[in-house]
Amino acid sequence: MSASNAPGAWLTSRPKLAKPGRIAAYTGLALFGAIVGTAGSLVQAAWPPGGLLLALAGSAGLFYGAARATGTQAGAWFAAAGWLVAIVVLSLGRPEGDGTFAAGIGPLVFMLGGMAVAVMSATLVRPEQPGGRSDRLDG
Repeated sequence: MSASNAPGAWLTSRPKLAKPGRIAAYTGLALFGAIVGTAGSLVQAAWPPGGLLLALAGSAGLFYGAARATGTQAGAWFAAAGWLVAIVVLSLGRPEGDGTFAAGIGPLVFMLGGMAVAVMSATLVRPEQPGGRSDRLDG
């Protein structure tokens, strides 16, 4: 067995350089996450309670779709990072006192529910095992 095929060799090997296409995809997913976060912030308050469900469904579709499209958990994390930055910036409000989020339980459910959906979507994708082995034990 060569040193590169030894169990755990991927832990000590040099990391592969990120390809420009992958960097562009992750950047695009973060920007798309910010767009979905902004749209969800506006929709969840506009049509209660259907708007909240629509905003969460859109966020779930983005996170799970990003993870499946890239085949990695990082796809969901980058989309979730853009989404989270957008909703945090919108929740801060302005010096005049105006804010995007209204008072109540809806915005809180949107924020916490969206974060929970992001974690679930990222953990549903099973990354390929090192060495190309299946993650099933055949016995």
